Amino acid sequence: MLTIRKSEDRGYADHGWLQSHHSFSFADYHDPAHMGWGNLRVINEDFVAPGTGFGTHGHRDMEIVTYVTAGLLAHKDSMGNGTDIPPGDVQRMSAGRGVRHSEFNHAPDQTTHLFQIWIEPRKTGIEPGYEQKGFADADKRGRLRLIASEDGADGSVTIHADAALYAGLFAAGESAALPLDPGRKGYVHVVRGTIEVNGRTLNSGDAALLSDEPAITLQNGNAAEVLVFDLAA
Repeated sequence: MLTIRKSEDRGYADHGWLQSHHSFSFADYHDPAHMGWGNLRVINEDFVAPGTGFGTHGHRDMEIVTYVTAGLLAHKDSMGNGTDIPPGDVQRMSAGRGVRHSEFNHAPDQTTHLFQIWIEPRKTGIEPGYEQKGFADADKRGRLRLIASEDGADGSVTIHADAALYAGLFAAGESAALPLDPGRKGYVHVVRGTIEVNGRTLNSGDAALLSDEPAITLQNGNAAEVLVFDLAA
């Protein structure tokens, strides 16, 4: 079964300095029909205005993956990490038994565009952790590049969750397929452009939720960038 969630059906919050689209219930946006998908709990598409950001705040017992598509995000946390996250980098923060951090766009004239993803961990109360790696566009061109996984396979960041996250860039004539084991769920989020997912056309901001499907197939992209998840049910 494949269900399409249109971009305009997502939750939306305008905080002035932050424009945020919520694929699943988050903060003041609550929709009992969209509380997550498998162990995927949050996908927020955020636009952070120049010179602003998220002040220091806490998380616990969640695997948090940040994927920046434009601008720069400055990160500081209670583990002693202080880094900049540019487009192409993937950050993994395991909140575990508790971590505090801040995220800022220090640029004077450029908006930072990012996706923040929360995945429920396999175990709670673990030691907090941090990891950041870069993935070149060439490695995502016309294919699905593994960027986060439970075992850190293929140079991906290591998440403490039963999930795998891929990123891909697709133009016309390029295609890819990801097999899904029985009982697992798939999720595709279109970051930009348009692409066909299992024969259905999705546009920027749209998502496909898959269950009881043998594979995720991607084709007929038009300047498309996608995030693809293989998830525990």
